[in-house]
Amino acid sequence: MREGNTAVDLGSGAGYFALKLAAAVGKRGQVLAVDLRRLSLFFLWTRALLRGQHNVHVIVGEEDNPRLPIAAVDAVLICNTYHEFSNPKRMLDQTSRSLRPGGRLVVVDRTPHATEAEHTHEMRLTVVVDELRRTGLEIVSQDDHFIDRPGGDLWWLVIARKP
Repeated sequence: MREGNTAVDLGSGAGYFALKLAAAVGKRGQVLAVDLRRLSLFFLWTRALLRGQHNVHVIVGEEDNPRLPIAAVDAVLICNTYHEFSNPKRMLDQTSRSLRPGGRLVVVDRTPHATEAEHTHEMRLTVVVDELRRTGLEIVSQDDHFIDRPGGDLWWLVIARKP
């Protein structure tokens, strides 16, 4: 991220990453914080206001539409949210349309435990990589052990780019 960029925190909740991104893009940039939960967005809006981070804008998304502007975004972060998508294809299509050429999409989520079937709060990296490619995004890098906590809590990361 650079000064003046537009970044999206998709699934922002109360804004842990959105507030950090706001500092990274500076006063000339903006952060679009998208979530379905209005109360979480209200907390984020309040926190940003109290910190003087006027470059954070909250968006109440829809279940299959993040309501992002077309071709206006430099980077999108989807952290611990991808597994919540009821229609990942539609969300990726909408998100990809929001990216400028060269824009990046970063997805971070949990790997399912080996002893469990797909859990609702976990997602396989290979599934997401395939879905990103089908959307027309190029995989820049991936790390299947991005966070490896004791007890088998394993998180992965993938970075994709819009050509």
